[in-house]
Amino acid sequence: MSAIHIGIDVSKRSLVVAVHPSGDRWTSDTTAAAVAALVTRLAGLAPRVVVIEATGGYERALVAALAAGEVPVAVMNPRQIRAFAQALGRTAKTDAIDAGLLAEFGARLDIAPQPPADPATQALAALVARRRQLLEMIGMERGRLEHAPPTGPLTRDLRRHIRWLERRVIDVDDEIGTSIAAHPTWRIHDELLQSVPGIGPATARTLLAEVPELGHLDRRAIAALVGVAPINCDSGQHRGQRHIWGGRRSVRTALYMAALVASRYNPTLRAFYHRLCAAGKPKKLALVATMRKLLTIVNAMLRQQTPWTAQVASTPVSPAGPARAATV
Repeated sequence: MSAIHIGIDVSKRSLVVAVHPSGDRWTSDTTAAAVAALVTRLAGLAPRVVVIEATGGYERALVAALAAGEVPVAVMNPRQIRAFAQALGRTAKTDAIDAGLLAEFGARLDIAPQPPADPATQALAALVARRRQLLEMIGMERGRLEHAPPTGPLTRDLRRHIRWLERRVIDVDDEIGTSIAAHPTWRIHDELLQSVPGIGPATARTLLAEVPELGHLDRRAIAALVGVAPINCDSGQHRGQRHIWGGRRSVRTALYMAALVASRYNPTLRAFYHRLCAAGKPKKLALVATMRKLLTIVNAMLRQQTPWTAQVASTPVSPAGPARAATV
C-alpha cells in the first residue's frame, strides 16, 4: 500500500484537509474541539506526514495539537510550495487545491516529519521578535520626530511614545534574560556565544531563539538554513557571481552586525576579513564570508561545548556526519 500523505490548508477560521493518494477532502473548523477531533481522525489514518504551509502564526495551534497527538507533521515554506505548483504547471489557487498540492508535495518529495517545536523556544523566539518590533517602532517614531514641529502637542506625544517604547525594550530584555537564566542549556550556550569577540547579548539571544538547530547541523546545512551559503549562477561558459539568498532574515541581520564588529575587534576574523580584501574581494563579499565563518565557528563551539579561543577558531571544521535537509 502507498504511504498516506496529508495536506492541510490553514486559514483563520477553517482547515481544508486533503489525503493522498485517496483524494479524500473535507473541511474542519479551527475551534479547540474541532482541532482535537481532527487530530484523532488523522491519527487513525496513520499518515507518513501531514504537510502544512507556514501562515504567519495561524498554523501554530494545529501543529502543537498534532505533535501532542503524535501525528507526524512538517511545516513548509510557502515559497517552496508555490515553486512546486509552478513546476507542475498549476496556476489555479483555492483552499481545496492548495490542500491537495500540499499532500502531493509531501508524497512526491517524501518530506520527512519535523521534530515538534519546543514551547519554551517558541516563547523565547516571540520575546526576541517583540524586542525587534519595538526597536523598529522606535526608529519610525524618531523619523517622524525629525519632521515634526520643534514644539507643540505632536512633538511632545512623539517624545513620550519613544520614551515608553525604550522602557518596554528594557522590560523585554529583562524577560529574555530571566528566561535564559532559568534554562540550564540556554544559560550555558549564551555564555559560550558571548565568549566570541563580536557577539553581544542581542546576537546571542537571536541565535538561541531563532536557530535552535545551532550545534546540531553540519557547517553546510547551518549556512544554508540561515541563508549565508553562496549560491552558484553558472551556465555553459558563463560563471556568474555567487549570491546568498533565502534563509532566516532576522538571523542574517544579527550576524551582519556581529561580523561587522568582529572584522574590527576579533583578531582571527579581522585577519580573515583583511586577507580577503587584500586578495581583491569586494568589502561586502568579504563581510558576508566573515558572517559565514563566524556562524561555522559558533556552530562547532556549541556542538563541542567549547568556549571561544583563537585555537578553536583556527581549527578546520569537518562536517559532523551527513548534512540534514534544511528548510530555507
